[in-house]
Amino acid sequence: MQLYVFLAYGILVFTIGWLSLRATRDESDYWIAGGRLGVLVGGATLAATHVSAGTFIGTIGVMYGTGWSFGWLVLAIPLGYWFTAAVLAPRFTRVRELTLPAFIETRYYGRGPRALAAVIIIVAYVVYIQAQIIAGGLIANVMFGIPPAWGMIGFTAILLAYTVVGGMIAVVWTDYFQLAVMVLGVAVALPIAVQQVGGFDALFTLVQVVNPRTFTWESMPPTLLFTMGMAFMLGSVAGPEKLTRLFAMKDMRTIRRAVLITILLVTGINLTVFMLSLVAVVLFPALPTGDLAMPMITRAVLPPVLGAILLAAIAAAMMSTVDSLLIVAGSALSHDIWRTLIDPNVSARRRAWINRAGIAIVGTAPLLLVLSGVGRGELVQFIVLLFTSLMASSFFVPVVFGIYWQRATREGAIAAMLGGVTATFLWKLFGAANVDPVLPGFLASLGLMIAVSLVTPPPPNAATRPYFPNAA
Repeated sequence: MQLYVFLAYGILVFTIGWLSLRATRDESDYWIAGGRLGVLVGGATLAATHVSAGTFIGTIGVMYGTGWSFGWLVLAIPLGYWFTAAVLAPRFTRVRELTLPAFIETRYYGRGPRALAAVIIIVAYVVYIQAQIIAGGLIANVMFGIPPAWGMIGFTAILLAYTVVGGMIAVVWTDYFQLAVMVLGVAVALPIAVQQVGGFDALFTLVQVVNPRTFTWESMPPTLLFTMGMAFMLGSVAGPEKLTRLFAMKDMRTIRRAVLITILLVTGINLTVFMLSLVAVVLFPALPTGDLAMPMITRAVLPPVLGAILLAAIAAAMMSTVDSLLIVAGSALSHDIWRTLIDPNVSARRRAWINRAGIAIVGTAPLLLVLSGVGRGELVQFIVLLFTSLMASSFFVPVVFGIYWQRATREGAIAAMLGGVTATFLWKLFGAANVDPVLPGFLASLGLMIAVSLVTPPPPNAATRPYFPNAA
């Protein structure tokens, strides 16, 4: 039954993508849905992009092992989205671009910064997509007995099929559908799963017996929790897949209301996931890895039909995130690198094929890396955290300073992006484990932006005028 439901779900998603092809008339439609998204679709696609395997597999996996101390990090996410709607979006959207690297080129007056931003996006997104692909293979193995490698290949093939065909229009409408599946899945699963352990009162009592540290702060150092919360907050602002959604919405009123919907949906889903993690602690106290907690609930706790619905919700979470990443990373490769640096005069017909080829290449690379052994054995949530730290360290400072500090220069932005990425990777490899890499990455980016901008010539008025129209 679960296999048939999952197959029907995949066919329906691909059908949405195919129908979206008819509504795609030009590159604006393909990359930002023509900038016409309304409140409901805009809020749904932003929320669906945020909720990923990091939520349904990774968050439960970490909380299964460490307890609810990790759950407090969810409080940082609404702060990031509030900052986006109240502080960032009013100025950031004054010039509507197709991609974040295009904004970088406009504000920092050069193709060099744009190309650098595109390369960072491609590298970081390959890391992130690996986490989703690993989770896809894990679910296929637990639920259907399919070898993880074949599960990962099938998951990637479905994603590439509808994303390559329909572009952003396909992505936002599949996100809308997938979010509905996610909400239905967790709403159905939670009461049944809690009932299996005797209700909420019994659940909390049993958790204390099975793992007394669940409701304490002993499992993770406070410095690690704080800096991981910082990564989630800054990453919620600086993620290119989220910033691109701002260009895709009609106006500021739409953005504000859509972000409010996003905050409510993301917080509600996260709280539901937290409760399911407690059920897993009670029912499956000896799993070899926490990433198996949600698949085990789906297979062993719920009736077959309801388990299939939750399985579809997990798949929806992964697919709604990866398709957004593919759009952004594909645009970085085809629009920001190929068309900007290699062949600016390419014909419109060939551009369409290059756009689709860019998505296919970026989607296939993570699969090949995972199949070769790169990234295996790492908890899904920690792969997601590394990606979030990279985005926060690379783009938060150049984007925010670009629209609020007129003195920010091209050289400062380049130094900020390079310094942020470098510090993040070095800390991940050699730094203390009780501090997330986002802290040294962000501080390096901030310091380099200010120092280098102050010792280099001011930016030309043409670059700053759209964002500082009242400046002298």
